Amino acid sequence: MLHLIKLAVGAPDIETLVRFQSDRARNSDAHGRRPFLRTRNHPRRADEILDGGSLYWVMAGVLLCRQEVAEFVPDHRDDGSPCIAIILQGPPVPVLPRLVRPFQGWRYLTPADAPADLGLQPDAGGDVLPASLRRELAALCLL
Repeated sequence: MLHLIKLAVGAPDIETLVRFQSDRARNSDAHGRRPFLRTRNHPRRADEILDGGSLYWVMAGVLLCRQEVAEFVPDHRDDGSPCIAIILQGPPVPVLPRLVRPFQGWRYLTPADAPADLGLQPDAGGDVLPASLRRELAALCLL
């Protein structure tokens, strides 16, 4: 199993990402109205990603959530240029926040390096922190 990590450009928090994905699905008949993103290149290690991997989203410099990758399909951008659609499955799952330096495109992320889901933490018995507070606490190295 292998994961991808990508910047959610223009989405400062999980709620905005969900809104972007909902708007795209509502305004497009592409990919069965499932959440998706387009990328230039097909991952060389796609089989490993499809074996239970997720796409981890970085928002405003902090890795905040993930979504399971369902499939990779050939697609075309609005201008007709070829690309690959990464089809996602389910809503974003909040993860333990982690600061991430800017990068272009996507990167591979091994399961050992992937942060744990917030709901799976043994000490996460209270309310879930708002994304803005998680981001600030991660920036202060308190999460």
